[in-house]
Amino acid sequence: MVRHFPTVHPRPGITRRTAAASLAVFMAGLSRHAFAAEAWPSKAVRIIVPFAPGGGADGSARVLAEVLAPSLGQGVIVENRPGAGSAIGVAAAAQSKDGHTLLMGSNSMVINPSLNPKLGYDVQRDFDAIGMVSAQPLVLVVPASSPIKSATDLIAQAKAQPGKFSAGNSGTGTLAHLSAELFSIQTGAALVSVPYKGESALMPDLISGLVSLGFLNLPSVIAHIRSGRLRALAVSSPQPVADLPGVPTFRSLNLPALEVEGWAALLAPKGTIPPEGLAKLETLLAAALASDTVKKRFATLGVAPVVRGRDATAKTLKAEGDRWREVIKARNIQVDN
Repeated sequence: MVRHFPTVHPRPGITRRTAAASLAVFMAGLSRHAFAAEAWPSKAVRIIVPFAPGGGADGSARVLAEVLAPSLGQGVIVENRPGAGSAIGVAAAAQSKDGHTLLMGSNSMVINPSLNPKLGYDVQRDFDAIGMVSAQPLVLVVPASSPIKSATDLIAQAKAQPGKFSAGNSGTGTLAHLSAELFSIQTGAALVSVPYKGESALMPDLISGLVSLGFLNLPSVIAHIRSGRLRALAVSSPQPVADLPGVPTFRSLNLPALEVEGWAALLAPKGTIPPEGLAKLETLLAAALASDTVKKRFATLGVAPVVRGRDATAKTLKAEGDRWREVIKARNIQVDN
């Protein structure tokens, strides 16, 4: 028995030939999209560092550029875009749409929006997190000539003599400044903030005793501590620092809220790199940070590698932004914009 099936007619105006052609174009488009995703990057990758050359973020970016380039199959270029406490470089990265631009972000990128709501970027809205890169602790230091011998001693005397102790920092709204303000909030120690234009300008006055204390990045002060020009009272890392034997952590002093680190993170302008490209970067970054080569080179910079994936990094950025927003609000910190 021969079975007869109904004839299926195409919609009016559409022939089998045009339908087949449309399908071919559609499939070609899918193929091009899949190939582009797999082939990312298709040209040199640029990492914007929103600071002048030198320092932890810049050094970390240059190490990674050298290590990641062979795995990516393309050159990786570090471009320094300093200014406005990193805001210029961060805004430039946020506005980049070339699909091959990354940002080496730091604490300042989540602090600045609370100091200046008119900035041209929003961290959550404008960036895709790729991963954390490095971290370095802050050290509470006093001049060697200071009568203050411990953090506990400093807290007691600063509470008893409000306004006597000055805290030098590398600029209003910097991590060093906000850490000193957080110290005051947590301990009740009344400190007078003295802003400088960078750590290099602060250091001579701190060593000479013109300012009483400072919260500074470990790489900036380790040589002065070793030489005896500065005395370390406490370190902000979760664990004791091998280079500072006998120096307590703030956690061991029952001040866990003062665990503060200067960090660097790798990000991309939102939606500019395909998901496959972001996943590739996340994997390659984690492998690089776990390698002995990167660990050794980061050690010479005074920073430690931090392996943390995209989701965890995005949560860290939000938590850090919320944390410092509260400090800025509580202390009514303002900068001239």
